[in-house]
Amino acid sequence: MIVFRDVHKAFGPKRVLEGFSLEIPDGQTTVIIGHSGAGKSVALKLIVGLLDPDHGAVEVDGQVVHALDRERLTAVRARIGFVFQFAALFDSMTVAENLALGLRRQGVADAEIADRSADALAVVGLAGSEDRLPSELSGGMRKRVGIARAIVLRPKFILYDEPTTGLDPVTAAVMDQLMVRTRETYGVTSVVVTHDMRSAYAVGDRIAMLFRGQVRQVGSVDAIRGSHDAVVRQFVEGRPEGAQDAEAAWGAGA
Repeated sequence: MIVFRDVHKAFGPKRVLEGFSLEIPDGQTTVIIGHSGAGKSVALKLIVGLLDPDHGAVEVDGQVVHALDRERLTAVRARIGFVFQFAALFDSMTVAENLALGLRRQGVADAEIADRSADALAVVGLAGSEDRLPSELSGGMRKRVGIARAIVLRPKFILYDEPTTGLDPVTAAVMDQLMVRTRETYGVTSVVVTHDMRSAYAVGDRIAMLFRGQVRQVGSVDAIRGSHDAVVRQFVEGRPEGAQDAEAAWGAGA
């Protein structure tokens, strides 16, 4: 389980997280939604120790991430796959070489690397693409390689940072299917950061809305879809009025 406990994080005068608390149960997909700049991607970076909280703690399987020494942090990171917003592939390396990087750091033998890479590429529908370069792939294909690079490590957790950003609707739907298939095939616990409500509804078991540094509401897909909170409703319906107006309406009893 991943747990955020009263997490605060600021960058200079900009306070991003202000008392962010959330439990992410094992074996489920938890989607974190919110406006741009709300701190969604910051939350992912806190999980893997790329950032430290100013106050509070993030725990992964009971271990406080920012308190770990380098060796124990490396061990925690080995259980986490990270799918970056723009795939973050190394352009000078083939698909196979990109997938092999993490496995080589773990000392996995070449034969097993080849087998696991082939299996991961098959899961994302890119079997036989080992020798292709990222420049030869479409944006959607690169994101699928990003998922393959995560699952080849056989992680317990996978973190997705805006996985459908920049994709056309059909390719975005394919990405949603791959996230669901990955969870079902490997039993991973997934955290998906997105502002794409269509995707959130398609992949999520639970959805948490981050607003003004805190969780505004967390619940099932149906609970969020039918929320009576004006701020949540304004966001999920994509209505143009500002969140401040929606919050004022909620306070007035809307």
